[in-house]
Amino acid sequence: MRANLARIEELTQRLTEALAHRDPPRQSLQAPDSDLFMHAATAYWTEMVKQPSKALEQQLEYWGKALKHHVEAQEVLRKGKLVAPEDNTSDDRRFANPLWKSHPYFNYLKQQYLIATEALHHTVQSLDSIPEREKRRLAYFTQQITDMMAPTNFLATNPDALMKAVETEGESLVRGLENLVRDIEAHKGELQVTLADKDAFTVGENIATTPGKVVFRNRMFELIQYTPTTEKVYRTPLIIFPPWINKFYVMDLKPQNSLIKWIVDQGYTLFVVSWVNPDASYADVGMDTYVEEGYLEAIRVAREITKEKQVNVIGYCIAGTTLSMVLALMNKRKDKSVRSATFFTTLTDFSDQGEIGVFLEDDFVDGIEAECADKGYLGSSFMSQTFSYLRSNDLIYGPAIRSYMMGEAPPAFDLLYWNGDGTNLPGRMCVEYLRGLCQNDRFAAETFRICGEDVNISEVKHPLCAIACETDHIAAWRSSFRGISKMGSRDKTFVLSQSGHVAGIINPPSKKKYGHYTGEAPSGVPEDWLESATFNEGSWWPHWEEWLRRRSGAQVPARIAGDSEYEALCDAPGTYVVSSKNDAMS
Repeated sequence: MRANLARIEELTQRLTEALAHRDPPRQSLQAPDSDLFMHAATAYWTEMVKQPSKALEQQLEYWGKALKHHVEAQEVLRKGKLVAPEDNTSDDRRFANPLWKSHPYFNYLKQQYLIATEALHHTVQSLDSIPEREKRRLAYFTQQITDMMAPTNFLATNPDALMKAVETEGESLVRGLENLVRDIEAHKGELQVTLADKDAFTVGENIATTPGKVVFRNRMFELIQYTPTTEKVYRTPLIIFPPWINKFYVMDLKPQNSLIKWIVDQGYTLFVVSWVNPDASYADVGMDTYVEEGYLEAIRVAREITKEKQVNVIGYCIAGTTLSMVLALMNKRKDKSVRSATFFTTLTDFSDQGEIGVFLEDDFVDGIEAECADKGYLGSSFMSQTFSYLRSNDLIYGPAIRSYMMGEAPPAFDLLYWNGDGTNLPGRMCVEYLRGLCQNDRFAAETFRICGEDVNISEVKHPLCAIACETDHIAAWRSSFRGISKMGSRDKTFVLSQSGHVAGIINPPSKKKYGHYTGEAPSGVPEDWLESATFNEGSWWPHWEEWLRRRSGAQVPARIAGDSEYEALCDAPGTYVVSSKNDAMS
């Protein structure tokens, strides 16, 4: 006990010091504009005045359920039984402990919380006088508030944490405080829960280990050419452009699920772009820069190394969005350097932004623009937190409970390690992307200005294959479908994978985990396409590889990395992926 009290005193001092050095965050990046809730409150009272019976019905429904449960709980106790009343609430992973059903105290908290949550969401959905887009935002942030206030998130009302504290004689709470202080110190006063054991992985040693060489480097990217594992390879080389929001090695976490290794093993000459992690000196880097010094340069270098006139290309997420504009630009310039294109979870039509759209209104985007103007870049932590809040129970509250209340160490999970290894975004590029594409939908609805040309989605004429993911919360598959259907290519293939933004893509055939849908070329209504599509067991990788093989030419002797003009600079995964020069700023 004495030792624990001494540790608590020391940790409290460290916590106080860390919080004292905290830079006040920009308020516009922390929450939506207060007008959102003011409009909702005004709408509620206006509708109540106009339709008092509607408001009365809502109130009576809530109080009826709450009081009924209260009376039932009291009646059971009055009979001398220390048990909970009948519980007909739906299953919820947060309340997996049996005590939430059997113990009168915890069951009472759970049922009252769920009744109140249901009433709040019903009230929001019944507001008729606010626009549907605003209602979706209100529903999302209401969900965030109710998730935050769940009884599982507080020590006094979490049976798992209380039981662990008793079992360990308080040691779990001390370890939890240590974890809390560590996270706050690591993020300079900000609270960001660590999702994975950062000491369990080293890039290039036990993740991102597929052999290859960096054969080119400029200020924007390193180009990795992977070592062949077959005697012959298909003539047309393949280039992967990963998103520059995260590091490329999500496609090379370990040999068993490495998309990069799998592609090489199928007999392709594979190049992968590894983007730089920008700092304030990249403030003026825009979409043009990524196109000219990134995409077009990588394509040029790969063609020169392989002595081929054409390459096949892949764009993942935001890199796919930009790739589509590159293809439209190449079409205008009559540049035939690309033979075919593949898009992974790519949005090009932003008329329906999906779940991420709640963060794409002016209140947040104005804040991002101000942040970029001040610093020259948008720090990686903002994007990481934003995506985490789309799955807050899984990526924020659940990990926080395990770390801070249960005193558990973060798991050695490679995917979560990668998820926490983000990159900054150049200020100019970030604003151009958010304003021009996400908010104004210029590429699909009008034209987007890139490298001196006005391009439109219909000018993408290359043979293409698009893979979307059924439960993707970042790039909604229906929006992806609509964008692909608007492209001008006469050769289109659309594949819908089960699961989400990452798991649906990183789905090796050996696991036989998630299936996929295939069907006619994308056109019309997404739901109609899905209804007529064929479901296939297992990974989409072999289906796509068959498509790619038909567009990759005859086989030639395997190529070693680089040539006399492009000598190997270092081994894969390169230096940009592990560069720490920006870490202090992000």
